[in-house]
Amino acid sequence: MVAPLAVDIDGTLSRPDRSIDSRVLDVLREWEAPVVIATGKALPYPVALCQFVGVAERVIAENGGVAYVDDELFYFGDRDAAADVREAFADAGFDLGWGEADLVNRWRETELAVNRERPLDVLTDLADEHGLSVVDTGFAYHVKATEPSKGAALEVVAEELGHDPAEFAAVGDSANDVELFEVAGESYAVANADDAAREAAEVVLEESYADGFLEAVERVRGE
Repeated sequence: MVAPLAVDIDGTLSRPDRSIDSRVLDVLREWEAPVVIATGKALPYPVALCQFVGVAERVIAENGGVAYVDDELFYFGDRDAAADVREAFADAGFDLGWGEADLVNRWRETELAVNRERPLDVLTDLADEHGLSVVDTGFAYHVKATEPSKGAALEVVAEELGHDPAEFAAVGDSANDVELFEVAGESYAVANADDAAREAAEVVLEESYADGFLEAVERVRGE
């Protein structure tokens, strides 16, 4: 039997331009164990990915701030504190950097994602004042509660699925995958991963982006 998968999206299932590499879709669809999509994106994005792939909607979103499995939602983040940081950041003269529609945050429930072109020092100071932390995923600065993480959320999701989190193989590329790697039994950082993910992973793969994911699943299968 193959291990269940916990897999990131951006930088892991994608090409460098963040588009999903179509080769990963059938791999996920045909995987013979549960697949959990674990991402920093807002909840609708991984749910939609599961629907388009044709796998059960089992997701960890917002860096562990929210999870969905077997028609049940779990919230771990601090929506009110994130909203307070957003207001304070605006008072300091900065928007979030995503335009008026702000599709990055429109459906986000437990945290705040800020464009990396915005001042990190200002954002970090405001997050500290409200008891939150800032995680740089390489795609955005995420203002989030300190305790929730992809790893902590996987412990809940795995229990709901009747698995131990140590049964999972995790694949990712970023600092927000470190806690995921710590609770999974196998952990793989794609070659384009940042230093934090590379240091935390059991295996640093030779291939980057979706090629790295495909290399990881070959190793999980023992091929």
